[in-house]
Amino acid sequence: MIDRLGASGDRIALSFSGRNVRSDELARAVARAELPAGQGPVGCRADADPVAAITTVLACLDRGRPVLVGGTQADADRIADDLPNGTGLALTTSGSTASDGRPRIIARTVESWLASADPLAELAGLGPDDRIAVTGPLAVSMHLYAALHALWIGATATDDLSTATAVHATPTRLARLLAADAAPPRTAIVAGAALPARLREQAAARGIRLVEYYGAAELSFVLAARHAASDGGGADSGLAPFPGVEVDLRPADAGLELWARSPYLALDVVGGRMRRDAEGFATVGDLVERTSGGGIRVLGRGESAIITAGATVLAEDVEAHLTALPGVRDAAVVGEPHDLLGERIAAVVELEPGARLEAVADAARAALSPIELPRRWFAAELPRTPSGKPARGRLREDIVAGRLGTGHPRPFIDGRNA
Repeated sequence: MIDRLGASGDRIALSFSGRNVRSDELARAVARAELPAGQGPVGCRADADPVAAITTVLACLDRGRPVLVGGTQADADRIADDLPNGTGLALTTSGSTASDGRPRIIARTVESWLASADPLAELAGLGPDDRIAVTGPLAVSMHLYAALHALWIGATATDDLSTATAVHATPTRLARLLAADAAPPRTAIVAGAALPARLREQAAARGIRLVEYYGAAELSFVLAARHAASDGGGADSGLAPFPGVEVDLRPADAGLELWARSPYLALDVVGGRMRRDAEGFATVGDLVERTSGGGIRVLGRGESAIITAGATVLAEDVEAHLTALPGVRDAAVVGEPHDLLGERIAAVVELEPGARLEAVADAARAALSPIELPRRWFAAELPRTPSGKPARGRLREDIVAGRLGTGHPRPFIDGRNA
């Protein structure tokens, strides 16, 4: 990585908060960076100064020190004995914790992350002349990857969307970009949740080339698809294996489970549940289905399944229907404990200005089967994980505790006010 920075000369490598750092300046800063004594992992909070965080990460990679991104030095010292040999990057996951309440830590080699950089650049049509926008905190793996990917291909990593030619974003972030008056970047790399068809159509109408991918912090890239603006958005034909990835769809209790084998897999997950087999395939439990066109559609993690009245309903599947309804900006679905049903499906929706919760619930009856239809509805702003995903665990806790709905219209059950 440092050799690539030196070869980029006086190109702008980083541009954050109006501060421009040339590649040669960054290389010198990395060489001068002071790291804690010893050979153990280095903590890097990555929540304040992006330039300082990237400098620390690069210095660790250059000197062969593991770096815990999103943790303090005390955190790094605490997990030092748990990291497998060869760990270069230790990444905290968003929205999930081990049984002791600490964040799960993804341990991976540097090579396993950067091996995907050139295939992604080719898929997205990116090169040294691009300015690639990072739209979230670097403690979140997809945003840190966006910054390092830009540096790897000789492009500029920036937080300035007004000058960016490409952006890494969640679907929610993409929706906000499309709703803004300013011209969006010409290329958007989207991950973190399923991409609704309406966003593909809106992006096509704005002339944006979309690269949609599915991955996990443990597996890195697994599936991807490129949507050209000339496609007009098109129907959801599913995703195909990302270059260099072999996939295997295996029967599981709730459907087909996605397994992957590639050079991009993590070494291990401290406190996590990544499973491997003897052939080198790994899974995090995500369920998938084949589309009519032969592609793969990701349905969501098996652990997000809601068991209601003896049937299994996937939260992501219901959410995809809800976010396609008029007046819905975003939605999250959770299972609420229920004496008769086991779990009752509850929906929390962010409404567009002027939209009515009752109208959304009425429209949902035509879009969903009776077993999938939420029985309890709330209009509220969704709490989110650091990566921008709806925090379902927190929503479920708030609903069960009766904390949700303050300052919003009263929730209702089966069309009646609760």
